[in-house]
Amino acid sequence: MGVKNKNIEDFYPLSPMQQGILFHSLATPKSGVYFEQFSWNLQGKLNVTMFHRAWQYVVERHAILRTCFVWEGLKEPVQIVHRQVNLPWQEYDWQHLSPEAQQQELELFFQSDRSCGFNLKQAPLMRFTLIQLSPTAYNFTWSHHHLLLDGWSVATVFQEVLACYKAFNNERQVYLETIRPYRDYIVWLQQQNLSEAETFWRQTLQGFTTPTQLSVSPGNGLLTPTDSYHEAELKLSVAATAALKSLAKQYQLTLNTLVQGAWALLLSRYSGQEDVIFGAVTSGRPPTLAQAESMVGLFINTVPIRVQVSPDTLLVPWLLKIKEQLIEASEYEYCPLVKVQGWSEVPKGLSLFESIVIFENYAMDASVRQRDINLDIQDVHSFEKTNYPIALTVIPGDELWLKITSGDRFDCDTIHRMLGHLQTLLESMVKNPQQSLGELSLLTELERHQLLVEWNNTQVKYSQPQYIHELFAAQVEKTPDAVAVVFENEQLTYRELNTKANQLAHYLQTCGVKPEVLVGIYVERSLLMVIGLLAILKAGGAYIPLDPSYPQERLAYMLEDAQPRVLLTRQKLVATLPHQPAQVICLDSDWELISDRHSANPVTQITEDHLAYVIYTSGSTGKPKGAMNTHRGICNRLLWMQDAYQLTAADRVLQKTPFSFDVSVWEFFWPLITGARLVIAQPEGHKDPNYLVNLIIQQQITTLHFVPSMLQVFLEAAAVEKCQSLVRVIASGEALPIELQQRFFQRLDAQLHNLYGPTEAAVDVTFWQCQNHLNNQKTVPIGRPIANIQVYLLDKYLHPVPVGVPGEVYIGGVGVGRGYLNRPELTAEKFIPNPFSTTASRLYKTGDLARYLPNGEIEYISRIDYQVKLRGFRIELGEIEAAIAQYPGVRETVVVVNAQRIVAYLVPQAAQTLSISELRSFLESKLPSYMIPVAFVLLEALPLNTNGKVDRRALPAPDTNRPELADVYQPPQTEVEQTIAEIWQQVLQVENVGIHDNFFELGGHSLLLVQVHSKLREKFTKDLAVLDLFRYPTINSLANYLTQVEPEKLTAEISEIVIEKVADGKAQQRKRLQKLKSIQNI
Repeated sequence: MGVKNKNIEDFYPLSPMQQGILFHSLATPKSGVYFEQFSWNLQGKLNVTMFHRAWQYVVERHAILRTCFVWEGLKEPVQIVHRQVNLPWQEYDWQHLSPEAQQQELELFFQSDRSCGFNLKQAPLMRFTLIQLSPTAYNFTWSHHHLLLDGWSVATVFQEVLACYKAFNNERQVYLETIRPYRDYIVWLQQQNLSEAETFWRQTLQGFTTPTQLSVSPGNGLLTPTDSYHEAELKLSVAATAALKSLAKQYQLTLNTLVQGAWALLLSRYSGQEDVIFGAVTSGRPPTLAQAESMVGLFINTVPIRVQVSPDTLLVPWLLKIKEQLIEASEYEYCPLVKVQGWSEVPKGLSLFESIVIFENYAMDASVRQRDINLDIQDVHSFEKTNYPIALTVIPGDELWLKITSGDRFDCDTIHRMLGHLQTLLESMVKNPQQSLGELSLLTELERHQLLVEWNNTQVKYSQPQYIHELFAAQVEKTPDAVAVVFENEQLTYRELNTKANQLAHYLQTCGVKPEVLVGIYVERSLLMVIGLLAILKAGGAYIPLDPSYPQERLAYMLEDAQPRVLLTRQKLVATLPHQPAQVICLDSDWELISDRHSANPVTQITEDHLAYVIYTSGSTGKPKGAMNTHRGICNRLLWMQDAYQLTAADRVLQKTPFSFDVSVWEFFWPLITGARLVIAQPEGHKDPNYLVNLIIQQQITTLHFVPSMLQVFLEAAAVEKCQSLVRVIASGEALPIELQQRFFQRLDAQLHNLYGPTEAAVDVTFWQCQNHLNNQKTVPIGRPIANIQVYLLDKYLHPVPVGVPGEVYIGGVGVGRGYLNRPELTAEKFIPNPFSTTASRLYKTGDLARYLPNGEIEYISRIDYQVKLRGFRIELGEIEAAIAQYPGVRETVVVVNAQRIVAYLVPQAAQTLSISELRSFLESKLPSYMIPVAFVLLEALPLNTNGKVDRRALPAPDTNRPELADVYQPPQTEVEQTIAEIWQQVLQVENVGIHDNFFELGGHSLLLVQVHSKLREKFTKDLAVLDLFRYPTINSLANYLTQVEPEKLTAEISEIVIEKVADGKAQQRKRLQKLKSIQNI
């Protein structure tokens, strides 16, 4: 221990809060967590000798200030009180520096002091620095570890120091009241009835299974060592504070209850959950312990506060209920948080909450304002860093002071926004206490305007016609003899294509085609397909693409549902048509009849709000649904695209997407309305990357589209780098992985554009140009809304979510389609009235999750139905896919949930063999244990549907007979694994520990982790941190880490720590040491 026995005065267990702080201090020793730093400016004539003597006197008075902590080799950690300690005291003279230089040096000193930390085994865990700035000005800094003192005790200590200084300076005797030692509190704790507390906390937390996650920014839920520290603070005005106090008094509430209620509301809005939990720091000074308020030490504890946030609940009754909860919880606030967490239904190894609220009900400023000491104490500053992602500190006064601190989980901008939202909620409470929770404002008016108006300011007025066929006709007038479309060895000029389309359009009109009449088109990719699509639009009708490759059952359903009046096809396909009543026109065998029709542009009575096409998409019930889109919507989309990307006559656009998918709409018509050349890929050619490479080179393609899954396959083609004609590649249909973006720029010298949009809103609604440099990018954004489109990110109550908070994507503007054909109930569910518009417009509810980045760009997260809840955990499958994609040797991956198991499907890089066990270990270092797949399936390629997207339904079931794919018991094999297993079995008191068993799922917690850490350090030479055990929670992953750099084992002797009895009356200490197991850490 490095402690001479004769200098030991006492030793005893740790309080619950001390245990938790000790663990987190050991887990992240270089992070500065729970380092406390207080500084003051002293104005006046300071007697330095007497000031030093006053501190020495107070340190000698309080045992806790002479305490250190020992844990290695012990079953439970203990705190050891020294009889005497040397006061770490430093003095500096900076009088020669200018005030500016002094301030700069002070900031450097504060940082340096924080970085030094403390050796927890060596008392005292504090130091003092006195810096003279002028003959009558000093800066004094007192730094200590939070293990020793809470805020109330800090104020008490400094009051006593000033009282001693005053007495010494006046050569008078010190008179301070006798106080009880901290050990009395420890004894009181051991006398409490945990069984009653267990009953209370189990009832309180019953049914709560998933921690309230602040989903402001991506996170993997792991503890990470960091030196980063962010702080934001604001003070409410005197008037605003007085109004809050008045509200509290009116309804017999406390200021603390108001702030905690506002914080619960903020958590609910940020997380999207109505059942939330946060931690509340309690004073911990029991009224049943005499003189508890005057004792010095660490008495505070953290307890969970569970709040139901229902939008229809009235504010005041809800606040009164929170007040009642706090009163009930106060009876059991002594209980260790690790015990409370164990009694909850939150899965092992996961924190019960991510944020804490600290209400500082002690007056630090008042403690330094003492009269008759000839000193003016100014500019009191404090620094503290907790282990929680977010800590809210509330300091009452004439101006309510709110402060949020955070480590690396949230940046400064984010926590400043949080403070602003908290302030808005508090002000909204005061403004109308009679409102419901759902009516309380979270966003400021400025934020609301930015989200709803400024970032949706996309108004553009196009002068061109708002019909595809008219835009095409105008281009025919400009370039009649230019080649319009090419298919294999055939081609048509603009004039020729227009003539044939006009002839067919006139024929269709004689068959009854007019606005709102549906026309099916059942042909393979060819020139006839292009002629047919244009003709239907020219006739005034709306086309329904019917893919000949579709199963007969699907085609039959679509025809039965749509009931098209006319159906265009080819003679060879007629026999494959399901039975239906439509008039069938064969574009080949009937062409002689068609060609007799007039070649001039036909006249129709069409309007912009008439249908242009109906495309069937997959339905959740298994039956496809027909999305109806108007001329206004699709023309806006095409005109925006031309404005954005500027096709010219020199461009050649490849049409390869099956025409039953919406991307094909712009592939067909964008080049034809701009004078570019449309090149048609052969049927099924879109599935062959080598064919596509050759076609791009042969036809000098400049523009084409890929679904990201197919882009991945295309980039692996051998000669893809020869596609030098490419100017731009458009990606949409799936999330574009950041790794694929970088792979693209490695292989191709072209632009990459990421577009997003549903079939129900005219193809695409947002756009983003990808960059060939990451700039700390983690994902590829989907960008901003296109012209005349509004995108709203809303919670389930249609409130706009703040920047950084996930919300569902709702689309407004001219691109929003009419709804689903013959599905009025589904249309009403998905196409809702626009609450942000004064006109009778609608929003489309996409079912997609996204968040705003601070600059207004939108980041796609996932489909809402891809978020799963498994064993109490809310899991984002895309996060698992992203982690797997980082593993060398993995080319593609898809993760699904199969029979309540996470299954990963992998495609290895060419000529590489994947080790499942090594991949599992890799993931254990990246993800929480509950996100590790239990099965891995290796595939040569991922199954794709006809549109090039991953077909999840076609993924094979995992073969549980293969040992690398099953989650089965695997005993330790190597010497290192066996050593770890023996330690686990000893500490956890379990048998048959497998190499993939998780420490926390076996019943481990932070205090037991400290024991494991101590025993491992005795066995291995590798510099092992407590945090490493969090990172590698299985024997397999930990053994790999331990043998990665230093495989040799250290045959170290296990040294016994023997603490001898050093004073009369201490005979029972040994017995107490054996009973430390009853105390658990937080």
